[in-house]
Amino acid sequence: MTPHNPRDRRNKRILGLVLVALCATVLISISLAKRRAQASQRAASSAEQPIAAQMRTLRSLAPDVRARTTKQLALQIRELPLTADKVTLADNLANLSTEGDLGQDTLQEVAATLAEALLQQSQPASFTGPAPPYIELAQLVRYEHVRVTLDDPQFSAAMARLAADDVSRQDADFALTDLQGKNWKLSDLRGKVALVNFWATWCPPCRSEMPDLDALYQRFKSQGLVVLAISNEDAATVKPFVNKFKITFPVLLDPGDSVNEQYKISGIPKTFIYGRDGRLVAQAIDMRTSGQFQDMLAQAGLH
Repeated sequence: MTPHNPRDRRNKRILGLVLVALCATVLISISLAKRRAQASQRAASSAEQPIAAQMRTLRSLAPDVRARTTKQLALQIRELPLTADKVTLADNLANLSTEGDLGQDTLQEVAATLAEALLQQSQPASFTGPAPPYIELAQLVRYEHVRVTLDDPQFSAAMARLAADDVSRQDADFALTDLQGKNWKLSDLRGKVALVNFWATWCPPCRSEMPDLDALYQRFKSQGLVVLAISNEDAATVKPFVNKFKITFPVLLDPGDSVNEQYKISGIPKTFIYGRDGRLVAQAIDMRTSGQFQDMLAQAGLH
């Protein structure tokens, strides 16, 4: 056996001490990084909470105040540091921004905020296709006519999906029964202007636009307007609502969701207007005001 060299033993001790020091340094660095991340997350959370709280009040605000507040929230979200919740906040605000008429400037800021958040932190695709925030952004671009720049395959796929959905809606036809037992078929309404609205009694934006829809129906039915409101709820749920709010246009039941699926309905309310020739001339992805509905009907020749 070769005898131990004292110098080798000393070198090994020094090497051991160096390794211990290096390990300690690494552990300290990891701990500091974790603390900084936690502090950043706490700071972000502190900034996010009042934004989320304001978003929950948007539906209670007057339209002009809601528009200003929505625009301000979009700018505040854009200034947040990148966290897991930034995309969620931007997506939720985008979803709320299409209820009613908040103005093109507000919608543009909301869309820009969502696009920037997705650029900073891409979202994993779902098993059915693009993640929901990409679809929300695509809807803003396609239906609310905002402009964004986002070079992302999921955004491109979302835009392509919406285009395909519109082709399906153009060729759609259905036969459903209303609350009085009368059968309605969309293709039988050629020569009239057909407004098809998807709604539910539990949906606040749906309930908000119902009185305007009924007033417009009363105004334009002599010119050939037919409003068909489609709910996937049962008659026992829908009838009390219709009676309470004195809805006069036909309310159709789609309990099996067959027509909802045909129209690719993923959120309500949704409205589609077909001209006298049966062509889809206008659509809305959310609640509309009376003025917005009138603009849509004007595209079908009703003034």
